[in-house]
Amino acid sequence: MKAELSDHYIHTLPCGMRIICAAGPTEVVYCGLAVDAGTRDELDSESGMAHFTEHLSFKGTRRRKAWHIINRMESVGGDLNAFTGKEETVYYCTCLKQHLPRAIDVLADIALNSTYPQHEMDKEVEVVASEIESYNDSPGELIYDEFENLIFHGHPLGRNILGNAERLRQFVTDDIVQFARRLYTPGNMVLFVYGQADPKQVVRLAEKALRSLVPEDCPPVLPQTRTPLPDFRPQTVEKQMDTHQAHVMMGRRAYGASHKNHLAMFVLNHILGGPGMNSRLSQSLREKNGLVYTVESTLTTYTDTGVWAVYFGCDPKKVERCRKLVFKELSKLAQAPLSATALTAVKKQIKGQIGISYDNFENVAIGMGKRYLHYGKTLTRQELNNRIDSLTAQDLWLTAREMFVPEEMTVLIYR
Repeated sequence: MKAELSDHYIHTLPCGMRIICAAGPTEVVYCGLAVDAGTRDELDSESGMAHFTEHLSFKGTRRRKAWHIINRMESVGGDLNAFTGKEETVYYCTCLKQHLPRAIDVLADIALNSTYPQHEMDKEVEVVASEIESYNDSPGELIYDEFENLIFHGHPLGRNILGNAERLRQFVTDDIVQFARRLYTPGNMVLFVYGQADPKQVVRLAEKALRSLVPEDCPPVLPQTRTPLPDFRPQTVEKQMDTHQAHVMMGRRAYGASHKNHLAMFVLNHILGGPGMNSRLSQSLREKNGLVYTVESTLTTYTDTGVWAVYFGCDPKKVERCRKLVFKELSKLAQAPLSATALTAVKKQIKGQIGISYDNFENVAIGMGKRYLHYGKTLTRQELNNRIDSLTAQDLWLTAREMFVPEEMTVLIYR
């Protein structure tokens, strides 16, 4: 099956793997495999396994040893990497366009032919344990994971992606094989390619790379049976961390990507604590009052839910003052709609930042792959700009009134 979708080319192989291609302006090709397998797909006994599987996929396949995997792309100046999220694992490669055949071949190999040898597991688990410990030494990063655990308490979405070192050391090869057999199937993957590549050649390369698969490697795609979300109950938690400054997060459960208010929330988050130094929280807490070095608001979006939060670090004696200033800015947005001038200005800034972000071709490619993996559709820059232009001050105001209620905020403080 094949079709043209906007300026994207899509195709589905008989084994169920979907392919999406888009033209790019450089001699470099950005490609990858997005797998519908993340932390929230782990069973209770598998905490940390999605991320561990990603690491181990580079440690040997039916065709290659670990060194051959690493050297396959680096020997021609390319880059092969991967990351694990709460809802997906992405293997991606950057190379010159003439090396696309070897990129697609090695991507398919590590995703579908990995053997997860025990001796490699025994070594790699210590690498991941070191990663966990370095993370635990960074309270400004650790607080994000702990906050999300409060927001989704008892649910897989609240788990730390890295898992627990003690539990990881108990896994054996068969545990990883069973996890991969359940989720690492062609029908659960999207191959994405961005650059000067002939889409029909991409299809042929994918077919060639998957030729060695046997029928049991291509089971029918079954609907994801993910754990239902728990009710959200706001709470305030303080922890003694013996840090020089206090680290504070405050926020709540937010909308999923398909929710009608998601884009309005995206714009509100930008107004409050987006990347610009002119964000309202930066102006209030840092520029006007000199209380913080870092203050930001973040919007993390999943397919069916999300997390919105404000983070800042400050002198422990000034936590309450900072919190009051944050609530003051939230209250302004909830009390009255933006003026026409303010709305036009924020739209102009966001569209400018989106335009600049499209010069990061690797992120464009990965975003395209993830979007098609989860939603079966694409979104061009112009389409996104059109959606932003269609937002009204009333849309933002009503969303702010629903979201920025102090009594419905969870607060986490490290002192």
